[in-house]
Amino acid sequence: MNILEIFGPLSAIVIVIILVSLLFSIIPVGLWISAMASGVRIGIFSLIGMKLRRVRPATIVLPLIKATKAGLTLTANELEAHHLAGGDVNGVVDALIASERAGINLTFERAAAIDLAGREVLEAVKMSVNPKVIETPVISAVAKDGIELLVRARVTVRTNLDRLVGGAGEATILARIGEGIVTTVGSSNSHKEVLENPDDISKLVLSKGLDSGTAYEILSIDIADIDVGRNVGANLQSLQAEADKNIAQAKAEERRAMAVAKEQEMRAEVVQAEAEVPRALAQALREGKLGIMDYYDMQNIQADTRMRSQIAERAPAKVKNEK
Repeated sequence: MNILEIFGPLSAIVIVIILVSLLFSIIPVGLWISAMASGVRIGIFSLIGMKLRRVRPATIVLPLIKATKAGLTLTANELEAHHLAGGDVNGVVDALIASERAGINLTFERAAAIDLAGREVLEAVKMSVNPKVIETPVISAVAKDGIELLVRARVTVRTNLDRLVGGAGEATILARIGEGIVTTVGSSNSHKEVLENPDDISKLVLSKGLDSGTAYEILSIDIADIDVGRNVGANLQSLQAEADKNIAQAKAEERRAMAVAKEQEMRAEVVQAEAEVPRALAQALREGKLGIMDYYDMQNIQADTRMRSQIAERAPAKVKNEK
């Protein structure tokens, strides 16, 4: 028997198997059958087109089957376009199913926009159904009587799906609430008023509409804790008094320096006047207005004056030593 006659049928079988394998690798027949069995009308050529566009058909078909079973009306083209734009098709479909079950009006376009904006659309829907509690850090506020209050609040918010794209986040909510608490406490005449009625803070802050322009809707603001801090007014008065004292000391030092300078100036004038005395005496002697005996008498008087001054200076020291 010829060897070609033996291997001919085997070669044909191998070729057929290879062709069938290639066909099934190009055409996802199994996925197409699953879609048809689930009531999803999608053509085999649409699946081939997804392959050619480098899109895994399962990424589109499986979420489409899930959406159809949930009663949503979506098309493969919408899901594929969202996938090609870089979106999470499965997450968007899960969010649409969750919103439909919760009675929230969320369209595919809105959900896709939220997803492409970088937000977790499913988490947003969950937060819209189950509000989230945000706790603010400790906020320092000072009442009009100068007493500092340390306030911590809990804010209950839920997602506003209509403003989720382009809306401000949690940081803006916390900043606005902190500003509202500082303003409310600062307008109180006494810190005791705030301690007696902490709910007034919640009412005033909530009435300011702090959630405008944000991606959230504030449901309630609850004051979790209020502590009394420093006496800021007394500290400021103490610092002011210290500053006034320093200013007074500086002015006194300035006056003392001016007095010392004036004393030195007067001493200089005295020394200058004393220097003129010998010159005047000499002039008087030359002109005959002062005799020699008058000069000697004046010298004796000056010597006697110096002696008396020295005795007067030594007398208190002598009395002190005798005691």
